[in-house]
Amino acid sequence: MSQEQAGGQGGPMDSILAQWRRERPDLDTSVMAVCGDLWRAADRVRDGVAANLVGDELDLAGFDVLLTLRRQGKGRALSPSELAEDMMISTSAMTNRLDRLQKRGLIERQADPADRRALRIVLTEAGFALADRIVVSHVATEERLVSALSGEERAELRRLLAKIGEAQA
Repeated sequence: MSQEQAGGQGGPMDSILAQWRRERPDLDTSVMAVCGDLWRAADRVRDGVAANLVGDELDLAGFDVLLTLRRQGKGRALSPSELAEDMMISTSAMTNRLDRLQKRGLIERQADPADRRALRIVLTEAGFALADRIVVSHVATEERLVSALSGEERAELRRLLAKIGEAQA
C-alpha cells in the first residue's frame, strides 16, 4: 500500500513507516499507521471528554454510569447487571463505580419491588441534575473534537469504525 493509500500526511507516522520500510522491506507495515492514527484519535477524544469532567470531580467510569442512568428517564432504575450490559462492561467492574457514586449522593441502591433480594440503581435528584447539566457540555466537547469532519465524513467514519468493531479479532 502506498503512502497515499494509507492516508499519509507527512507526519510522525510516515517517518515511522519509512523506518520500517528501510529495516523490514519484506513487511507491509501500513497497518501500523491505521492503528496508530486510530489510537491517537481515541486518546485525543478520551482526554477531551475526561478534561470536561474534571470540574465535577467525575472520572470516565462514573460519568458513564450517570449518563446511562439518565438516558433511561427520570426515576427509572436498572439492576446492576442491566446497567453493566447497557454500558458493555462486566458486572464485576460495576461495584466500585456504584460505591463511589453512592458515596457522593448521586445514585441510590434500592430494593427491587419484584425481588427483595435484588437491587435497582436509580439517580438521586443531585445525580439527575448533574447528568442533565454535564451532558450539555459533553456534547459540546465532542462536537469540538470532531468539528473538522463534515456530516458525511462523520457518517463514513462511523461506518468504517463499525466495520472494524465487527471484525473478528
